[in-house]
Amino acid sequence: MRMRNGAFLALLFFSCFSALGTVQAAPNLEQANFAYQRGDYKTAIDLLQAAAASEPRNGAVYLLLAKTYFQIRDRDRAVANAEKAVALDPGNSIYHEWLGRTYGEKASHAFWFSALSLAKKSRKEFETAVQLDSRNFSAMQALIEYDCSAPGIAGGGDDKAQAEIEQIAAMDAAEGHYARGNCRRQKKDFAAADAEFTAALESGAKSADLIYDIGDYAMKRSQADRLLAVAQTGQKVAPDDPRAGFYRAVAYILNQEKLDAAHGMLSDYLKNAPVRDNYPSPSSAHYWLGRAFEAQNQPEAARREYQQAASLDSDNKAAKEALKRLSSG
Repeated sequence: MRMRNGAFLALLFFSCFSALGTVQAAPNLEQANFAYQRGDYKTAIDLLQAAAASEPRNGAVYLLLAKTYFQIRDRDRAVANAEKAVALDPGNSIYHEWLGRTYGEKASHAFWFSALSLAKKSRKEFETAVQLDSRNFSAMQALIEYDCSAPGIAGGGDDKAQAEIEQIAAMDAAEGHYARGNCRRQKKDFAAADAEFTAALESGAKSADLIYDIGDYAMKRSQADRLLAVAQTGQKVAPDDPRAGFYRAVAYILNQEKLDAAHGMLSDYLKNAPVRDNYPSPSSAHYWLGRAFEAQNQPEAARREYQQAASLDSDNKAAKEALKRLSSG
């Protein structure tokens, strides 16, 4: 889900495929986009490299290459391809947004001095994206999040964030409530974040990624009722998105109800969801399957799921703590 790029950089990751519609898509590009959507990144890269050879001036090819490399954490290639896309079409808001995202991701793994330079470049690209298209809400949310979390030395600041929040709220109430809630979340003002996220869901949020980022927040805070609201709202916006089932299952497990249904939803999620930054990870799905089994007094089945969760993600502290709990029980 949301990836935090160090102490001063926290970026949202939204899927933005509208730029593909600005260029007549070649077969390789269409096939690559399909592979990307299902999480088959190796196939996508192979197809995109062939497309780049035949259409070296098609910026959409380089955008999708940047996004694909972004997903597999090849940060240098992600930046290089995003830069190519911008060079080919400097007036494209989406291209600048994704160049900002690639700079931000690279900043999160760089030494301090390089990270600061990359972070500033990231903010500049988000700002350019918004200047080119004031209704590019995902770019504006990234800019707001940056300004809300980054200190002045990195170009951020609450004064900038608040002005940007007012700007986006004037165009879309749900986006405005989300931006306020996201900013308050970063300040650990969770009561205010709760109120704003509730208002965002009730104001007709249109972005599935925005809705499910609220789901990620609710999951971390064990808010079952909010998770059910997220699943219901998200399903209306994007009926085929597998994240609705994931968050509904987590709500059932937290409430210790409909556990068999939760098993099915999580199993379906593992089969159908792509591995992507703004989707719950397979490790997380296995962890919650473990929680469901544990609630059904099936400790060995729970242990297997927790072990799978920990093996898929060595940073899954919840899975490791659950294994310790079962071992000591």
